[in-house]
Amino acid sequence: MSEGVSTDSEPLERDSSALFDEVLREPRLSDKVADMMLKTILSERLDVGDRLPSERELGEQFGVSRTVVREAVRALAAKGVIEVRAGSGLRVAAVNAAAVSESMSLFLHGVGLDFEKVHEVRSMLEVHIAGLAAERATDDDLAQLRAAHAQMHSEIDDVATASHTDLEFHRIIARSTHNDLFLLLMDSIGTSLLNIRRGNLSHGPTATATLDQHQRILDRIEHHDPQGARDAMAAHLEGVRETWRTRTTHHSQPPDVTT
Repeated sequence: MSEGVSTDSEPLERDSSALFDEVLREPRLSDKVADMMLKTILSERLDVGDRLPSERELGEQFGVSRTVVREAVRALAAKGVIEVRAGSGLRVAAVNAAAVSESMSLFLHGVGLDFEKVHEVRSMLEVHIAGLAAERATDDDLAQLRAAHAQMHSEIDDVATASHTDLEFHRIIARSTHNDLFLLLMDSIGTSLLNIRRGNLSHGPTATATLDQHQRILDRIEHHDPQGARDAMAAHLEGVRETWRTRTTHHSQPPDVTT
């Protein structure tokens, strides 16, 4: 291929000494319509199930063809923002929490975040969550937390199974806040947290230490001691951090937590 020629699949590298700025491509018309529809849905605070104008009406309002509107609708439907119901047109969709968490997990897997970045976010979340759980946990929440702790104790020699139960112990604490957003945020980095657990629980005496740390967290939540619960969670997460660092010191480049 001649120098300076590029194809769609082979973008031309920009010369740093170029005199003129690169011409930026405008977004497709359907993308602009989709963006405007999304902003309107959010700004008008439309409720789940609210009906939107038909494709014909949207075309008239935006001043574009129905084909453009159809492409915009298809893009928003793929994101779970709107749904197309046979016989009742377009409606605002209920965003599925699992889909949000899955999207975040896929993003984390794609960018390959290192341990310290994930740990920083986890610490900010879980220390605060532990304090709220100590304030708000019901008798049922505490029963679930005790059961998860006992189950992990019985599974401690099975790293794969114990890792999932370890994660569930922390998820129950998040649920005990009775704020669904905390569990959503926890689940969004769940795959990364599971990989950390698998690695750490397979490392020497870490499993026993983890159970002891969980017991202290459980004890403070049972006694409805917010500061004690925060301190216990902070100590636990610091232990996780030290174990991870010890495990990865022999690597010239420590592995990221998404693999």
